[in-house]
Amino acid sequence: MDHDLSHWVDMFPGRRVLLVGDLILDRYLYGDAERISPEAPVPVLRTVERHEAVGGSANVAACLQALGCRVVCCGIVGDDRHGETLRGFLEQLGVDASGVLTESGRPTTTKTRLIGLAQHRHRQQLLRVDEEDTSALPEKTALALQSRAQALVAECDVVCVEDYDKGVVSRALVEAIIGAAKSSGRRVLVDPARLSNFDRYRNADLLTPNRNELSVATGRRHDSIGEVAEAAQGLIETLDVGAIVVTVDREGSVLVEKGRDWRHLSTMPRSVYDNTGAGDAVLASLAAGIAVGAPLEDSARLANVAGGLEVEKFGCVPITTDEILAELRLERQMREGKLRSVDELVAELALKRDRGETVALTNGCFDILHVGHVDLLQRCRKEASVLVVALNSDASLRALNKGKDRPLNRFEDRARVIGALACVDYVVGFEEPDPQVLIERVRPDVLIKGGDWAKQGVVGQAFVESTGGRVVLLPLVEGHSTTSLVERIRAGGG
Repeated sequence: MDHDLSHWVDMFPGRRVLLVGDLILDRYLYGDAERISPEAPVPVLRTVERHEAVGGSANVAACLQALGCRVVCCGIVGDDRHGETLRGFLEQLGVDASGVLTESGRPTTTKTRLIGLAQHRHRQQLLRVDEEDTSALPEKTALALQSRAQALVAECDVVCVEDYDKGVVSRALVEAIIGAAKSSGRRVLVDPARLSNFDRYRNADLLTPNRNELSVATGRRHDSIGEVAEAAQGLIETLDVGAIVVTVDREGSVLVEKGRDWRHLSTMPRSVYDNTGAGDAVLASLAAGIAVGAPLEDSARLANVAGGLEVEKFGCVPITTDEILAELRLERQMREGKLRSVDELVAELALKRDRGETVALTNGCFDILHVGHVDLLQRCRKEASVLVVALNSDASLRALNKGKDRPLNRFEDRARVIGALACVDYVVGFEEPDPQVLIERVRPDVLIKGGDWAKQGVVGQAFVESTGGRVVLLPLVEGHSTTSLVERIRAGGG
């Protein structure tokens, strides 16, 4: 499955997406929270950093751009500094903002988050201040936005509507967009607001609520996956929408399509750091998948991956295609095995390092696995959170002159046996007589060899130490080596 998903991701770049919705400016005010105010029982923030970023549908645009898509944006900003800042951000992202209109007298929707820092680094949101006008747009502005959006539909591969209920997305606007989309053979995806009635999204091709939004729309809680599916099926019939993908937190998502059985799409367990932006990442991945013609189930699985990566980050940080591809490879590792090409390994290790993990590498022939090898590898695993074992290829092993009949086991078999050990996370091969080139590509934090290499000198030691890593020599289990084992077998020994 992951091979097919990777195929779709490779096709994302260049796809054109029309994005209509509520443009929001996100502002972050960071401060050290070192004391309680004498005026009231609240923390005092000593400002140390300010940061501004795109939010709302503008963040969806950033997510789509990170996936390689070309985005045309339609929405409203105010005639104020925040509106100018937001337009500037869209320009920096490379987003076509020709559909963004300015409404005088209406403030640009802005969310300011106050972030407390414990011990100068641990971030915790304390308060959010919103500046907004959520009333309906003036009729003249609403018609101008509607006209602009309709004109852009045919130029794009797919249409997204991102509704934060800030007064921009109305039933009339959605109806006009859906009408234009059906005439052009385009599909319309809607990320709904937290509303008690989804009627404004009637006839859309796809809705993407989370579990809470679904509960608000239906007026009741849906604790089980079956209850979520049943509620989504009811909405499909009521609103005449084509399908609904409901995100259900750590349980993944539920895909319900008109006229088909519902499916639960599970996801990998995550360490949730911040839910901000997860829905935007999901919508962007779904849109990119549909734009390249991927089946809805494949698009929803990709959205699971993107949403999962997003919750591991603080704030709205767009997920890239490289991150998604690396995550797909990680999932493949869990299902299928540990052997990787060098390029695949480097990409996956980068993702793990982003999560704070460290990498150890050891190398060898491992022609016949014995207790000495197992003991060494188990102790290697204690030196870092990830252990990579680099194996000599068959040609590389023959060049070491260990005997004309070596290797006794071909590379694929040796890799499979080593990969079966729980202490080993990755196996990678190298063709050269020594692993110097591989070590420079992998850049391990810890390079490990057996104690017998103390006099010979460890290949790659100078490079690893020059990058801030360390070299560890571990004592070997006496009386155990592949060469001696082969000699005993040849001699008919026990």
